[in-house]
Amino acid sequence: MKAVLFDLDGVITDTAKFHFLAWRELGAELGIEVDEKFNEELKGVSRLDSLERILAQGGVSDKYSPAEKETLCTKKNEHYLELIQEMTPDDILPGILPLLEELRAAELKTIITSASKNAPGILALLQVRDYFDDIVDPATVAAGKPAPDIFLAGASLAGVQPADCIGVEDAASGVEAIKAAAIAAVAVGDERVLWLADHVLPSTANLSLAVLRRTWMKAKANG
Repeated sequence: MKAVLFDLDGVITDTAKFHFLAWRELGAELGIEVDEKFNEELKGVSRLDSLERILAQGGVSDKYSPAEKETLCTKKNEHYLELIQEMTPDDILPGILPLLEELRAAELKTIITSASKNAPGILALLQVRDYFDDIVDPATVAAGKPAPDIFLAGASLAGVQPADCIGVEDAASGVEAIKAAAIAAVAVGDERVLWLADHVLPSTANLSLAVLRRTWMKAKANG
């Protein structure tokens, strides 16, 4: 194991609540209800793909032009950016800082592989940017999660083969993307939802270098 590829939302910090509030407000303006259950389907999904799902939910997918959709995405993101300005290092999820310290000490590569275009700003607010060697720009990959592109790009940025990586995710689409890239996967959350992962933990507090190494070795042994 030479590199760890991290999702951001739900793994490093929980920005889901801010995404939910921003999408809910935009949905209300469009006459489409975005409740917490439906919001679960948007986790790990790119901004434009999230909007497409919301418009499909409202039966108005064909009502907006590509330019209008971009405008709606921008509006949602501006509201979201206002909301996350309140974030501080206190918003880092349990166990993450000790894990990042372990990975630095072990000289393993660490890459952010998030669908969020706001990852650099969020890492700055959390004061953890220096723990990561690089961040994949989601705008540079051909297809978003559950396609493997962003994790393959992460391995490339780390300068290692996919087989030498492990990915950490909290969304089913993210786990699917990791496995499609032939990378070992650790997931945080509900085992019934994240069953594709090589190992599922109930909380980020359970993450450690030892857990990542064991999972990677088990995945490698299973081919």
